[in-house]
Amino acid sequence: MEQPTLAMKPPAEVEFLGEAHLLIWRPRGILNEAAVNKVLVDLLRREAMAAQPFNRFSDLSFVESFHLTFKYVFHIALHRRLSYAGRESIKSAFYVTHPEAAHLVRIHALLTDHSPLEVEMFEEREAAAKWLGVPVESLMAQG
Repeated sequence: MEQPTLAMKPPAEVEFLGEAHLLIWRPRGILNEAAVNKVLVDLLRREAMAAQPFNRFSDLSFVESFHLTFKYVFHIALHRRLSYAGRESIKSAFYVTHPEAAHLVRIHALLTDHSPLEVEMFEEREAAAKWLGVPVESLMAQG
């Protein structure tokens, strides 16, 4: 994975709502290791630059196909858990509409359990918005 730099352009599928302290990721098409690595580099950059922690919302409803292995998801979740140890708690909500997405999120949630990363899966945006403490409109895709 490439190292984050200040000059890096954020991925098009990432939006940051400053007032809500919320990063929104809406991957589209095929979700593979390259796509996840790209958003992780952006996330690491934002975490390093942030004055305060921020929550996350991942909308997986636009993904048409998942090309991620158990080994990869396990590795990323474990890395995130270890790298976030000792930090302030954040919430990471995943909106899922596909059984394969749910399976991958369950792996991530299991490996980050009892860590500062509070991971929850939702089948309704309204429930995710309530858990994150933001208006549901902020979680809706623009366009």
